[in-house]
Amino acid sequence: MDIDELKTFVEVYRTRHFGQAAENLYVSQSTVSARIRMLEQSLGVSLFSRERNNIQLTSAGEKLLVYAESILTSWTRARFEIGTEEEGQTPFIFGGVPSLWDINLQEFLNYLHSSLPDIAIYAETQTAEIFLRRIYEQTMDMAFIFDAPQSTDLEIIEVTHVPLIMVSSYKGLSINDVFTNEYVLVDWGTSFATSHARFFRDAPSPAMRISLGKIAMNYIISQGGTAYLPEPMVTEYVENNTLYHVKDAPVIDRVAYAVFHPNNQKQELIKHALHYFEIESNNVRKIY
Repeated sequence: MDIDELKTFVEVYRTRHFGQAAENLYVSQSTVSARIRMLEQSLGVSLFSRERNNIQLTSAGEKLLVYAESILTSWTRARFEIGTEEEGQTPFIFGGVPSLWDINLQEFLNYLHSSLPDIAIYAETQTAEIFLRRIYEQTMDMAFIFDAPQSTDLEIIEVTHVPLIMVSSYKGLSINDVFTNEYVLVDWGTSFATSHARFFRDAPSPAMRISLGKIAMNYIISQGGTAYLPEPMVTEYVENNTLYHVKDAPVIDRVAYAVFHPNNQKQELIKHALHYFEIESNNVRKIY
């Protein structure tokens, strides 16, 4: 078994297609097939079921996936840290859920780059579940997520509040008209869904659901509609009358958290990173 075989296995799982996996890995499809075959022979199990071009993981494949992703993450971090430390730089690996990148993590990245010229930054986006696993495994230094996990094993810091406001491409829309005017429900996490359900108990099912705020914003601007979006994201569009506040719509507040392992050896670097949010909002506090 080697790293290339594991990379190929994960890529086939992600694409559900040997040909697409080959294109993404810049190898031939026969190479992809050979790597999967070698991996299956090494483990003595079948990893994929192939029926009518429908490629799915077997139960053994599902078990391997967790280990494969962990091994590849550790390998990537090892290469990154060893390479950067040899060059006299301190590696710093952090990530944020996609919606937070759209709101304020871009500026945070700029802050790190300008204030810490001797660090090598590896920034990424993933789901909160993957980030938390990697923080536990200490293959990531810090992650930014919504919906703080109930854990006493991790450091969880409240870093910023994100007010979500209801805006529409239709001027003068009232809260009573929202759900009959192409409402788009954006997935802002569990606490948002709970608040949304409490405020709009009798609302019909939305015509569209979108997982990313920026995609939802671009959609309602181009096609028309209404959605809950972060105030910082839509301020410019409200000011130039591209989007409009919905009358009487409640503001739903989201809280973003920084998560890191208490045994991480880069505590001073993490402290410096968190200082960005103190500068921005002076509202950083430890909750666990």
